[in-house]
Amino acid sequence: MPSLFWDCWPSLEIRALLCAMGCIQSIGGKARVFREGITVTDVKASIDPIPTSIDESSSVVLRYRTPHFRASAQVVMPPIPKKETWIVGWIQACSHMEFYNQYGEQGMSSWELPDLQEGKIEAISDSDGVNYPWYGNTTETCTIVGPTRRDSKFIISMNDNFYPSVTWAVPVSESNVAKLTNIYRDQSFTTWLVATNTSTNDMIILQTLHWRMQLSIEVNPNRPLGQRARLREPIAQDQPKILSKNEPIPPSALGKPNANDAQVLMWRPKYGQPLVVIPPKHR
Repeated sequence: MPSLFWDCWPSLEIRALLCAMGCIQSIGGKARVFREGITVTDVKASIDPIPTSIDESSSVVLRYRTPHFRASAQVVMPPIPKKETWIVGWIQACSHMEFYNQYGEQGMSSWELPDLQEGKIEAISDSDGVNYPWYGNTTETCTIVGPTRRDSKFIISMNDNFYPSVTWAVPVSESNVAKLTNIYRDQSFTTWLVATNTSTNDMIILQTLHWRMQLSIEVNPNRPLGQRARLREPIAQDQPKILSKNEPIPPSALGKPNANDAQVLMWRPKYGQPLVVIPPKHR
């Protein structure tokens, strides 16, 4: 991994726009020193100040793309005198999910996380499904292999958004007639910046963030394709919160399954028994 500072933002123009609108939550002026002498500065978190975009180009599915959540932090790792490896990176978990697609009076489809919904776990890993417990392994992590003689300076960054497809027709029907009338989504996440000693499994929480994505789309299936969907409030998302006091990471946020593998798509008719449309990849 690079040892020099590198910028996580897609462009200077976007960063300037976010600063001008007061959307970047930052504790840039407050350097925090943790165990092992690890220093964290310039923590930033934001959700792009743009509305969710809606794509009706397909006659089979409606697609939408939410604005990106972005987080970054500058980290200084002091010299490592021993032959050991440290990984610094972002870990994310979903703590709440409501995701409903209403089909008029017929019922609704629902993406669900059963263990989370039933209160069996506090949060579920939002790892990429490969590099547990990390959110990813490119800009999201940095690996420092000791021994080192000087400080290692780097920026850790990540971004996240939703880009799903929702069928116009009832998902358990053989009909292709559009019946979709509403999409509702409300998800909450906790994101941690963490340093881990892979030799000792010692884990140091450096920063904790909270963020939420809310979405409501009203659909008139009787209108022509391209004119059916309308974004409702909230148009702009609440900005993330950088916590002054770190929170512990639940064990369920550190290992399998991740949210994508654990979710199940249900069909819940207005009358009759619920049906599993897509079972979870991991039970």
